[in-house]
Amino acid sequence: MSAPQNPAIAPAAAPRAAFQTVALVGRYSTAGIEGPLEELAACISRNGQDVVFERETAQATGLSGYPVFSADEIGREADVAVVLGGDGTLLGLARQLAGLDVPLIGVNHGRLGFMTDIPLEDVTRALPEMLAGRYEAETRMLLESRVIRDDGVIFSALAFNDVVVNRSGISGMVELAVSVDGYFMYNQRSDGLIVSTPTGSTAYALAAGGPILHPTLSGLVLVPIAPHALSNRPIVLPHDAEVTIEVATARDASANFDMQSLTSLLQGDRIVVRRSSKTVTLLHPVGYNYYATLRKKLHWHEYPTEDNRL
Repeated sequence: MSAPQNPAIAPAAAPRAAFQTVALVGRYSTAGIEGPLEELAACISRNGQDVVFERETAQATGLSGYPVFSADEIGREADVAVVLGGDGTLLGLARQLAGLDVPLIGVNHGRLGFMTDIPLEDVTRALPEMLAGRYEAETRMLLESRVIRDDGVIFSALAFNDVVVNRSGISGMVELAVSVDGYFMYNQRSDGLIVSTPTGSTAYALAAGGPILHPTLSGLVLVPIAPHALSNRPIVLPHDAEVTIEVATARDASANFDMQSLTSLLQGDRIVVRRSSKTVTLLHPVGYNYYATLRKKLHWHEYPTEDNRL
């Protein structure tokens, strides 16, 4: 009789074709990142792949000796992009490369690192294996949104994590009228409202009291920010729902997208959010386990030991 498999250990992925052209992107605002980027480039080159640097990364760090590509050129020419930084760095690149069939590998040089999940100290071991085709792939959804004023679109953007409509730091509560698929749902007085993807459910939405959604789900979650009425609770919507948020009253409100792009709002503005047709592919080392990531990043209890049984 064979031993039962441990469900916490994923089966080994079958080798795929190796990547040849590897784009390197770094959080260049971090002091001292030049050294790790240079070591990473050397590791990839020794492995037989061609290295290119994202233009802003190369310019800000002064690193030379490798071709320099814009984000558009990475989308056309690179086989994979390796991001050294935090989740914010990966979010920014993911929005630029969404739909261009360039998978992303995240190496953590930040704090939390839900998406940049490979520790820097493990990268020289894990990355060559992944670039050789031994990895696990995961497809993540994005949101597309439009800000409408007087029946005209004044702003549009993609979001990998979330779209947030909120008050400014000095104004009072905003009142938002929320509809789903054309049906009025509620008027809400609060500090704001988060429309999150499953990926973003472990970001601002989690801090505001929202649920964790497994990233392979395709639904949306609405999470109020400090609502006036405690009966305003988070709600998970189907993947094909279209959410319309109208600014009913507000002295000073804004909409931001992944906390990386922003537009000011006026009373009567409508923010329309729905699932985008574009996706992003994240690559993980063989044996990657989402629940282990949650346990580590959120400091949940580890497996019981002799001194700490369930």
